[in-house]
Amino acid sequence: MKLRYTVILLLSVCTQLYSQYIISDEFENKIDSLIAIMTLEEKVGQMTQVSLEAITEEGRNRIVTEPIHLDLAKTRELILKYKVGSILNTGEAANSIDKWHEVITQLQDIALEESRLKIPIIYGIDAIHGANYTLNATLFPQSISLAASRNKELVRKSAEITALEMKASGIPWNFNPVLGLGREPYWPRFWETFGEDSYLASQFGYEYVLGIQGNDPSARTSGAACIKHYIGYSIPNNGQDRTPAWIPERKLRDLLLPPFAKGVEAGALTVMVNSSEINGIPVHSDYNLLTKVLKDELGFKGFVVSDWLDVKRLHTRDGIASTPKEAVKIAVMAGIDMSMVPLDVSFAVLLKELAEEGEVPISRIDDAVRRILRVKYIVGLFDNPYPDKSLIQEFSSEESAQFSRKAAQESIVLLKNEESILPLKNNLKILLTGPTANKLMYLNGGWSYVWQGNKEELYPQEKNTLYEALQLQYGNDNVEYVEGVTTNSIIDIDEAVKAAEKADVIIASLGEEPYCETPGNIKDLTLDEAQLKLIDELSKTGKPIVLVLYQGRPRLISKIVDKVDAVVLGMLPGLEGADATVDIISGKVNPSAKLPFTYPKYPAGNTTYDHKPIEAYEDVWSFPQWNFGYGLSYTSYSYENLEVSNADSINDTIKVSVEVSNTGDREGKEIVELYIRDVYGSVSRPVKQLKGFQKIDLKPGEKKTVNFILTPDQLSFHNRENIKTIEPGEFWIMIENLTQKIILN
Repeated sequence: MKLRYTVILLLSVCTQLYSQYIISDEFENKIDSLIAIMTLEEKVGQMTQVSLEAITEEGRNRIVTEPIHLDLAKTRELILKYKVGSILNTGEAANSIDKWHEVITQLQDIALEESRLKIPIIYGIDAIHGANYTLNATLFPQSISLAASRNKELVRKSAEITALEMKASGIPWNFNPVLGLGREPYWPRFWETFGEDSYLASQFGYEYVLGIQGNDPSARTSGAACIKHYIGYSIPNNGQDRTPAWIPERKLRDLLLPPFAKGVEAGALTVMVNSSEINGIPVHSDYNLLTKVLKDELGFKGFVVSDWLDVKRLHTRDGIASTPKEAVKIAVMAGIDMSMVPLDVSFAVLLKELAEEGEVPISRIDDAVRRILRVKYIVGLFDNPYPDKSLIQEFSSEESAQFSRKAAQESIVLLKNEESILPLKNNLKILLTGPTANKLMYLNGGWSYVWQGNKEELYPQEKNTLYEALQLQYGNDNVEYVEGVTTNSIIDIDEAVKAAEKADVIIASLGEEPYCETPGNIKDLTLDEAQLKLIDELSKTGKPIVLVLYQGRPRLISKIVDKVDAVVLGMLPGLEGADATVDIISGKVNPSAKLPFTYPKYPAGNTTYDHKPIEAYEDVWSFPQWNFGYGLSYTSYSYENLEVSNADSINDTIKVSVEVSNTGDREGKEIVELYIRDVYGSVSRPVKQLKGFQKIDLKPGEKKTVNFILTPDQLSFHNRENIKTIEPGEFWIMIENLTQKIILN
């Protein structure tokens, strides 16, 4: 029997959080002193979060192009009678920066000038890819696109700009990043993830948290991050949003927990909970996951907020609570510190009753309130609760827009380029066709000015669609646009075919309508039939076709992929994404991105790159269209001299190096990825796992040595007893086409 070496994993996350943000005894004493004089109503109010539309004159019937107005009588009742401590959301659509200042100022005036204890409101927003609920904000590529860049600097800097523009709006709390894994392509929130790999998501989640919070979350351009959705939300059994998952503990700990552990290590101040259930237990009711694992094991000292309506749903949907009151008790005792109610104050009323009846201990309520007040102190709300008007001049700057364009350039994946059709020369006649070619919403997807991202009139019209960007590059007279089809119906394919006869090349821009969450559920991953037919008919012309895809998940194109000459995967590249796409197509930029997920070929039989040996990869149904880590360049690279040193014992920190050369004729950025394989284990091990990546610049003919460090923890996994272990034996170290086998004792 194979000998095992058990590693006791002690995450000093609590120390990390405290040391990073210098939470002194004096600081904690202030919180204790405040709690000591709070009434029960004031405590449960701090634990209550209500959506903005509950206190606006427009309610949920707002016309999105018109401004909202607070109903001050409702607002005073909410804050002064029910002591509510947190507000979220947009009032149904994005607001101007001036309107945000007005709303936040009115809320804080009531809390600070009229309430007894003058505790400021903490306002939260889904700033998923920029301050996307403030009109004209800088919008970045969505997370799935950023993951393709493999560039940590882009992730951190985009988060820093997001934090600045949130704070310029007067909002200190961001419900992001999503640290679930994009391993289920049907899941409509796939594009909110950093891809299918646990290590990649962990690294990018860490950078994003640091970008939002900085070294000091109270700084004028920093705020609080919220890592979500803890945990297991992203891999439902049937792929549909908010549906059950069955996840064994080993899978949860080896794959799903590490990104959250890394987010806590980065100092994330808040955590939002999975709306669904795992193994029959709604996560909002799971004491083991919320308290024992998150708070005790990982040492999380911030506060846990529910997702929308999910405490109530323990009664209305999940049926584990016979009354709304029992639902509140179950959630709070499981570890929920703040309830996103979100449209009434029932949570506060019921929790007060539960405390008075002795059903929820005051000690548990005090713990939740302490966590909430701690975050309010850390983000500086007690000192600076009002919007900083001086930040307006830094909002939506040209510099930020150019950075967003750079992020998109490095996030667009070139998947096919037959006979080097790309880059396209300047003197060509181009037919542009397809449904995603001439609207900004297709570049951005959900969480863009409105929840579904589908109100084109709210997007800044000075930004370029793909049609406009192509005209700028190739000239108006050289680019003809015929829509051809919508995403799901035929308009004028015959007209597109006629126009193609006069063109030198066809660019077909296909993809998905914007969507978010449950409205994005689909039953078939195949790209819509109308779009496939457009390519079928265009291919009969014999003209070369460049396929551009703007989509939030990998829609299947196996029926048409052989009929096109190039495939450019834009995913959701943000407001500057059309310009970045044309930068790639024209050759101004050499593509460098690599897939952060396995692109499937068939509607069923999907798998991930880190599959187990037992998975029948010889079966044609398992072959992906493109593998995780795949992406083409306009230059070529070679790898040699893979060296592994200090690799004798499972206790060693292993050093790995490789030489990478640019063997082509133009400068490029190459992503160097380090994979391992633990060949034999007490439980079956993946065929490969990503354990390191670096992005390097190489001029033609240039060679660089790239160095990696492999720690013992990176070789560990949870064994049959679910104990984290490192087992001696044979390991493979793999970079590109090179493999080095080692034996660890």
